[in-house]
Amino acid sequence: MGARMLPRKKRLATIPTENQEQTKLVVWMTKANITHFAIPNGGFRNANEAFNLKRTGVKSGIPDLCIPVPTSSYHGLYLELKRMSGGRVSDNQIFWIDYFNKVGYLAVVARGFDEAKKIITEYLNNEEH
Repeated sequence: MGARMLPRKKRLATIPTENQEQTKLVVWMTKANITHFAIPNGGFRNANEAFNLKRTGVKSGIPDLCIPVPTSSYHGLYLELKRMSGGRVSDNQIFWIDYFNKVGYLAVVARGFDEAKKIITEYLNNEEH
């Protein structure tokens, strides 16, 4: 008899959220003394706050994290983090990832902490992507 599958909602509930994955990644980068900063574009805001943020330059789709460390190949690394399963890359995110890649940055989507850590480690070791 085959294995029973949990309903989709229950399966996703057992997978860490994007926020949990990013928190774990930021803790690891901090302990490893990797220069980084988060770009707080996500989340829900009321209309007035969203209007003010947009007026002051906040752009939809900018990747979640930046590692402003140049290598011989790139100006820095932008990382859009998604959970290991689920999580869709938006059209605005695709636009910014393409843009950053065209102007000399490495910009990528990582699914989960482990993939993000691997990308960062390879980037900082100046391995080709």
